[in-house]
Amino acid sequence: MAVDAATAPSELDGSIRGEGEVAAKPPPSAAAPAAQESPEELDRRYAPYARRDAYGPMGRGPLGAAEAARMAVAAAVLLPLRVVAGVLVLVAYYLVCRVCTLWVEEERAGGEGEGYARLQGWRRAWVVRCGRALSRAMLFVFGFYWIREHDRRFPDAEGKDLGHSELLERPGAIVSNHVSYVDILYHMSSSLPSFVAKRSVARLPLVGLISKCIGCIFVQRESKTSDFKGVSGAVTERIQRAHQQKNSPMMLLFPEGTTTNGDYLLPFKTGAFLARAPVQPVILRYPYKRFSPAWDSMDGARHVFLLLCQFVNHLEVVHLPVYYPSEQEKDDPKLYADNVRKLMAVEGNLILSDLGLAEKRVYHAALNGNNSLPRALHKKDD
Repeated sequence: MAVDAATAPSELDGSIRGEGEVAAKPPPSAAAPAAQESPEELDRRYAPYARRDAYGPMGRGPLGAAEAARMAVAAAVLLPLRVVAGVLVLVAYYLVCRVCTLWVEEERAGGEGEGYARLQGWRRAWVVRCGRALSRAMLFVFGFYWIREHDRRFPDAEGKDLGHSELLERPGAIVSNHVSYVDILYHMSSSLPSFVAKRSVARLPLVGLISKCIGCIFVQRESKTSDFKGVSGAVTERIQRAHQQKNSPMMLLFPEGTTTNGDYLLPFKTGAFLARAPVQPVILRYPYKRFSPAWDSMDGARHVFLLLCQFVNHLEVVHLPVYYPSEQEKDDPKLYADNVRKLMAVEGNLILSDLGLAEKRVYHAALNGNNSLPRALHKKDD
């Protein structure tokens, strides 16, 4: 089905954009002088990645006396408690996964590996139930005490044929806008889907076994062996399996390919739409007053520190109805991806932007100075 392109005003800057208008993408020639522009000009040019909270670009802005005092108290009292609690939650889920995989052989067939994606019976039930509960506990540790959810998956069915087979089809993937690493915790607490991770994640202490139990697809992009299907092939196969088998975990995919500040929606990659299966669109928003949980323009360690030092964090979620592709969309993954993107932009009050990961790296390089700009321009996409 087709969706009309439309965007809505940003809540932060109050600007109004007309129907079909998108944030402009800087031409390739604009990348080189980006580092010489003022911070204000950079923020306008690379608006989807600009921070507008009290901490400024890269989280290094000047703080007032009251904010500095609040931060000192949180770092001395709240931060240690949350770190300890977070570790305990992680260890608890690791122990659950360890018990559930006793005497179960890990599936290693294929270039990416399967881990324990096909756990059955009580083992799969405990992995799912405990995973959802402990993921919610981890969100609580991070300060997300209340999560406001809007469920639009079951609109008024009057006048519709509820016996239509389309309504009984199971989506193969969850597609979501990408704002923060916290997104993954929320989706784990909601439905515990599997997702794509680098092969090195499987070898991490604690996290490695957990990622195998929830069915992550482990990829090694530089692999050239004959059994290597590639990221797209592995994802398509898993989405089709989830679509056809009720007990198979759905895939969680962020089609934008990188995080934004939460007010924009970048172009969608087609990986989630190659399987020709229905998808479940979900929109995440992080309202804030001082620190934005969006992971847009600062290093990970600083972001985790500031997030844990904020007493309360907020999250709003909109679950849209399952999107069933038309025959035309099934034959054209780009059209399928674009129509889902436009729908999410309208329903989530998000601004469409043509920028991508390459421009984000240019912006970050400009914030860090000229020396890192050439490396950012030539770095291969993740």
